[in-house]
Amino acid sequence: MKTIEVVAAVIVRDGRIFATQRGYGDFKDMWEFPGGKIESGESREEALKREIKEELDADISVDSFLQTVEYDYPKFHLILHCFLCSLKNDTLHLLEHESARWLSANELDSVEWLPADLSIVRNLKQ
Repeated sequence: MKTIEVVAAVIVRDGRIFATQRGYGDFKDMWEFPGGKIESGESREEALKREIKEELDADISVDSFLQTVEYDYPKFHLILHCFLCSLKNDTLHLLEHESARWLSANELDSVEWLPADLSIVRNLKQ
């Protein structure tokens, strides 16, 4: 089975967590933490900053490592490295996602998360 290694940003502002809704692919309309694939020669942190700039036209600070999740989807094995992040400014533009929300810990269950992101959600609720 093919393995895909990606990074994701858990962006926190004023006690709320930023979630994005996929607008494409097999998991269209499901919710995720923004991020993407690590390119050759990039550190995880560099990849995350690049992906957030590409997806949201935003600059972030990668504040700390949160967790790594491994999940078997039907077509591939995912390794997902998650980091707690903060925005360097308040500007966000959805360039690839269908929608986005700032969710409190109590609201995290109000959206349908991608399966791999669910363990991150459980961790954040604790």
